[in-house]
Amino acid sequence: MSQPNIFFSVGEPSGDLHAAKLIEQLQRFCPTSTHRGFGGSLMEQAGCQIDFDLTTMAVVGFVEVLPKLREFFRVADIATDIFREQHPDAVVLVDFPGFNWHIAKRAKQLGIPTFYYLPPQLWAWGAWRLKKMRRYVDHVLCNLPFEQQWYSERGMEVDYVGHPFFDEVAERPLDERFLSTWQDYEGVQVAVLPGSRSREVKHIWPMQLSAIRELSRRYPKTRFMVACLRDQHCLQCKQQLTESDRGINIDFFVQRTSEIIELADCALMKSGSVSLEMMARGTPAVVVYHASRVLYGIGRCLTDIQSMTLPNMIAEKTIMPEFLAVGSTAQTIEKSVAALDRLIVDGQERKRQRDELLSVSASVAQTGASRRAARTILQRLGIPEAVDAPTQRNVTKHAA
Repeated sequence: MSQPNIFFSVGEPSGDLHAAKLIEQLQRFCPTSTHRGFGGSLMEQAGCQIDFDLTTMAVVGFVEVLPKLREFFRVADIATDIFREQHPDAVVLVDFPGFNWHIAKRAKQLGIPTFYYLPPQLWAWGAWRLKKMRRYVDHVLCNLPFEQQWYSERGMEVDYVGHPFFDEVAERPLDERFLSTWQDYEGVQVAVLPGSRSREVKHIWPMQLSAIRELSRRYPKTRFMVACLRDQHCLQCKQQLTESDRGINIDFFVQRTSEIIELADCALMKSGSVSLEMMARGTPAVVVYHASRVLYGIGRCLTDIQSMTLPNMIAEKTIMPEFLAVGSTAQTIEKSVAALDRLIVDGQERKRQRDELLSVSASVAQTGASRRAARTILQRLGIPEAVDAPTQRNVTKHAA
């Protein structure tokens, strides 16, 4: 297999980035490899032929999936046609389990080896889906340290490769001009991260804005720096400001998340994988999330976790205070204000959380996940490595 053809199925904007890095490493180890499938613009830039931009269909929850079911099945049929006509040497799934189960099933039916990179967090919310994972997935490339034992004990072929988020934190150059422009400020700077999906911004930003209004009233010199992924999200946020908000010290940015995390003294953020960058950079944070009563009720039946924040899960204790709003948001806003108030006024509290985050980061925030995942895939396909790998290094706020 000197010219392996690998099919990717990636449905999240973050997955598009992780898959692009994996493709770059696969090409580095095996320059003759070819890649095609479902993903986004970053994968295309990395050399992957995109048969459908699946990242435009990123959804959360059953209610959002229903209107798009027909389109999802149409896209899955595209994969089946490619599998039958070209029979790729492997299929790599990245996150997006609701859809990717169907891709895995179709690949398995045609005898194509399937790898799951950034697998669904079955240990948290879907252990009942383990049979499906065993049936359709040949190898799991897990990203959190405790996942390897969990999958292994349940009879899965698994390798712990680390989380690619740390590769991106270490490799992404920060804009030094931007940092120098915004770093000299006499007050506390608070990063505000409303999320990467329009649905998240819709539900999370109003809570964050309420907290900002109250904290701005208490501490007028505090600067709030809102980091948006897309221009449309930035517009969504700005449109909710009223005339009475003119006195708030607030600025909005697009595609500056890493710089703002680096600059911030503390943060108010949505729960998600970006919490790993908070951990790697040692930026103290308060975490908020929102769920409908129906979704929360279903989740209570399916989940077995005490935290929704990855650094807290890894540390097995609460480092970042986290608050979930179920239906009504008033209590969550009140609690998040109280927690962020402590971080704003108490430098020692910020230092305590920063030290704890960096301590956890030192044990898990190592670069090389994309490289290790690429090597594992190629080894499993019986392809000799073409290039030796560099030494991994830790990612910290000071080295990032």
